[in-house]
Amino acid sequence: MNDEKRTTLRLPEDLHRWLADQARAAHRSVNAEIVHRLEGERAAAVADGESPSR
Repeated sequence: MNDEKRTTLRLPEDLHRWLADQARAAHRSVNAEIVHRLEGERAAAVADGESPSR
């Protein structure tokens, strides 16, 4: 990713804990896990015609 944007994200503690566990199991950082999941959701939405691709 060459054009990265920094953002602050507030999560409930239990959701962060779950996400950190998922990231650890996949050998990714929490940030990489969030990006991975969002990219998957975006691809699914585009495939379903729910949103324009960018």
